[in-house]
Order: sequence, then structure tokens, then C-alpha cells
Amino acid sequence: MHRHHDPLKDAVARPLWHDPEIMRAPEPALSGSADCELLIVGGGYTGLWAALQAKERKPDIDIIVIEQTFVGDGASGRNGGFLSSSIAHGETNIDAQFPGEADKLEQLGEQNIKELLEALERYDIDAHYEKTGVTNVALDPEAAVRLYEEFLVRQASGEDVVWYDKEGMREQVNSPKFYGGCWQRGHQDGVVDPMRLCLGLKNVLLNQLGVRIFEGTRLKKVMPDGKTSMRAICEAGEIQSEKVLMATNAYTNPYRKINRAIVPVWDYQIATEPLTPQQLDLINWGKTESRHALSDFTNLFHYFRLTRDNRITWGGGGAVRSYFNRGIDIKYMDAPARYAQLATEFFHMFPQLEGNVKFSNKWGGIIASSTRFCMVPGVAYDGRLAWSVGYTGHGVSASRFGARIGIELLGYKPSEVIRMQFVTKNATPWPPEPFRWIGIRLTEHALARADRNGGKRGLWLKLLDMMGFGFTC
Repeated sequence: MHRHHDPLKDAVARPLWHDPEIMRAPEPALSGSADCELLIVGGGYTGLWAALQAKERKPDIDIIVIEQTFVGDGASGRNGGFLSSSIAHGETNIDAQFPGEADKLEQLGEQNIKELLEALERYDIDAHYEKTGVTNVALDPEAAVRLYEEFLVRQASGEDVVWYDKEGMREQVNSPKFYGGCWQRGHQDGVVDPMRLCLGLKNVLLNQLGVRIFEGTRLKKVMPDGKTSMRAICEAGEIQSEKVLMATNAYTNPYRKINRAIVPVWDYQIATEPLTPQQLDLINWGKTESRHALSDFTNLFHYFRLTRDNRITWGGGGAVRSYFNRGIDIKYMDAPARYAQLATEFFHMFPQLEGNVKFSNKWGGIIASSTRFCMVPGVAYDGRLAWSVGYTGHGVSASRFGARIGIELLGYKPSEVIRMQFVTKNATPWPPEPFRWIGIRLTEHALARADRNGGKRGLWLKLLDMMGFGFTC
């Protein structure tokens, strides 16, 4: 076994966040028939936040949430836990996709995360939130120049940002790979425990707001039933409702238009055992004014953070994979090569921890990427069915905003937001197989090549830029 892989040998194939001490038995599955005003399909962040916001807007609304496995089993309980005020994947993407709406989307993003944190306090949900800001790190001199230029732009626009040169960044978090860093500390961006957030929302819905939740309930078909209602056929029953919100994100949806808008992408992570004070001293992380939540300034970036008990979670990079023909089966979590790659990349970043640290957990989860690199909302059947999917890695906080859009499209206190092009503009659908898989693989190789060449974009990426595909911006 490669020396970098040996620390993985005892790692449990389970999301770190699915701690047996906090997990509870799922709610019973639907059996027979039921009816409600609003049916929400999907027990992840979008579905849970949609139910909560709909109840706040209309307290007497009767809501059913169905989830095919258990709440938090999808990406919502498997992500890195990074809260971001961004809802459209950054200024470059906004300018490419929604010209003229940058200021409004920035304001909405800041409002969204503010209201999210207020909801956690109001309902006494302990999601282990920690305000860290966002810190990008440059891994070579060329990237440091580009990142510094971005810092100057942010500083000139009035943002609260801090620049670290090579020595300064290594004083914050010590890696020989770091050549500079930009800390965006002015917003409420930070980190949470993803599963505690899911379970906290679930508890509020069930025990305070009277929402019915059926877990272990797979939707087979949804269709109009007359001119004013909808009918959902599940494996062991049916649900009659006035409106339906599809909050399925990367998972296959019976309404096919939603499937064409997104492509499932597997993102893998590993987590260390809790670091001792001596191990933390080796990397100096958490000893300064911030326990920085980090990502490297590359196309195929890693994201890494400290947990409350001082583990390091490490994900992303070249281990991200999209499989042929929408591969979403749980079998893809069994990915030894992906975990081995992550371990190798981890010790390249922190060589001083080699031989000193073991990994406790390894896991994968499915995010959904759209061609515009941010959420894709939509509505059909005369306002009776809506959806919001495709958060492309920013869903921890953006999903709350997506849930807001979804319920507004269904008529629950709609605002001017649903008239923005961010909502009304259709996303370019992904091509069918095998062209989708070929295009994604070409793009992955092109992005990796650009990272090796100081960020210089080749012909393939320039072509995609011209076509306006957000994931290249």
C-alpha cells in the first residue's frame, strides 16, 4: 500500500456527519392514500426549508414531505458544510448568465444567509455554525498574482477582505503549498454540521409546525388530476394535493424536464481523526484570529475545514466524478481510487502531518450541476408544480433561497424576485449520452491542464466560455 493510503485502512465508509449518536429511526413510510395542500418531494435542504418557509407564510397550510430513503441521506447530509452568501456561484458567472442583476443577487444572497441564521436561532437549531468567512489560497506564484488582483477588486468595491502574502498565509494555516491567501470576512459565511442542520429542521417541522413527513417513500409518478389538483403515485400509496414542489436535486425525477436541466456529480470526502494540540501546532490552524474555512484557488479545487472537535474534512479536487448515464447508485460511494487520491493530495498539502494522522471516515455524495452553474427553478401545470435544483456545490445555503423561489412560484406570497431573469431564464439542457459524458470528461481534462499551466485556458475552455456555460466561468 502507498504510504499515503495506509492512514485510510481503518476509515469507516460513512459520512462523518451521520454520527450514530445523533441519528434517529426514520419516520414510517406512506401506506395508503393521503391528501394535503402542498406536497414536497425530497427530504433534503430544499424540501425542508420549503416546508418551513411555507408554514411561516401560511401557518394553516397542510404539508406532506416525502423522502425515498431518510432525511439528510442525499447531498444535504453529505456535503462539506460550507455556508456561502453566494446564490449564483460568483460575480463572473452572474455577469455571464444574468447581466445587470449582480447587485440584486448579491443583496438577496446576503439576506438569505442572514435569514437562515435567524431561523436557526428562532427555532433553537444547533447546527454547529461557526463564522469563519471564506479563505481562498493560491498554490503557485501565478495563482497568487491572480488572487491578489481579485483581492484588489473586492477591496476597491468596499468588501471587508484581508490579503496574506506567502509568509502571512502560512502563519494562518501552515502548508508549504501556499503562496498567498484572500480572506473574505465581511459576510456571515461560515461552516455548519450538515446533518445536524437537516435533523434540526426535521424536528421543527414535525414537532412544532405540524408537517407530516414520510420517509422510505419513493415517488413513482406525478400528474395533474383535473384542473385544480395534482396526484402523486408512490410505491405503497397515493397523495392528492393542490400543489407539488419537486426538491429532488440530483436524483432522477419523474418530471423529465427537470432531469435534462442537471447532471449528477459525485463528490468525495475524507476526514481525519480529531487532531491533538500537538498536531494542530504542526499546521498552525485555528491558532489565529480565524479558524479559516479554505479552498484552493484552482479550477479543480479542494475545500477543507476544521470541525468542532478539530478534525479536518478534505474534499473535491480531481476526485470529483460524473459517471456515464446519470450514475447515482449508492455503489459509486465504494470508490477506493477516489479516496486514495484524496489522501495523497491531503498529505501533499500538509506533509508535516504524514505519519502523524489517520482518517476516520470516507464518503461520497451526489451534487447536481447545471449548465449555468447555479440553481435552476421552474414551474409547470399552471402553477401547480414547481422545482428548484442544480445548486452545483453551493447548496448548503443557496438551497434555502431555492426553496423560497419554489414556493413563490407556487403562489405563496410571491415577490418581484420571481420576475428576475435569474428565475425566468431557462437553463441550457445537458446533451444526451454519450455526448454529455464525453463533453464532461473533455472539460475535466481541460480544467486540470489549465491548473497546471498557471490558469491559462485552452481552446476547449475558450469555446465553452463563448457558449456561456457557467461552469467554465
